[in-house]
Parts: sequence; C-alpha cells; structure tokens
Amino acid sequence: MQTEQQHQLRIRVSWPAGHLTATLEDTPTARALEKVLPLAASAHTWGEEVYFDTGVSVPREAGAREVVEPGTVAFWPDGDALALPYGPTPISRGDECRLASPCNVLGRFDQDPDLLSSVRDGDPVRVELITD
Repeated sequence: MQTEQQHQLRIRVSWPAGHLTATLEDTPTARALEKVLPLAASAHTWGEEVYFDTGVSVPREAGAREVVEPGTVAFWPDGDALALPYGPTPISRGDECRLASPCNVLGRFDQDPDLLSSVRDGDPVRVELITD
C-alpha cells in the first residue's frame, strides 16, 4: 500500500549577519508563501521576534496560535507577515513567545533560533526555497 508523501517545503531566511533554514509543513499558508518565493523584505523587530511583510494575504487557519515555541515559523494574517519569534515579546508573560495575535504555524527552524538576535530593524531579509 502506497501512502501519499507529504509535501514539505524547506526555506532559507537570510539577513546581513547570518541565515537559518526551516522546514515547513504542508498547509494552505505555506503553499501560498511558496508561490511568492524568493522574496525580499525589510526586517522589523518586536522584542525577541523578527517579522516582515510577505505580500501574501491569507485567512487565519483553524490551528492558529498566539503562544508558540521559540524557533517557530509563523504567519501573521493581520499583517501579511512572517513572524519569527526566538524569545519573549513585549506582551509575553514570563519567557513565552507571545505573538501580537493568533498566527498560522508553518514549521520550525532547523538550527538555533537565537541566531535571529543578530537581525536589526530595517535589515534586508531574503526568503528563498531550498531545492535539494
């Protein structure tokens, strides 16, 4: 019996001081993002979160969450932006990663998300598909 292989996306997020790769699950939001890659944007920081505009507009998915683990790759439907938390934000309670509003969870970074601490507000950010 053959099972359908799940479509997993791998992306690279780059900025002047470094880069990270991430594995995304097969979700409607991830598929919408894939269609616009590669993309370039200007980074914004909010506490220990990096976010930037994608030009993609999608609705909130059923599993959208406001509190996520560090290193989660999330999509913020209210801002058409990727939200990349690596620690507390200004509205966090304790050490949690609390996003501005519920976000669609796309996947996780493959390396230590603390590397995102080297992203500065206004840095150019590039997101591209990794094809093996």
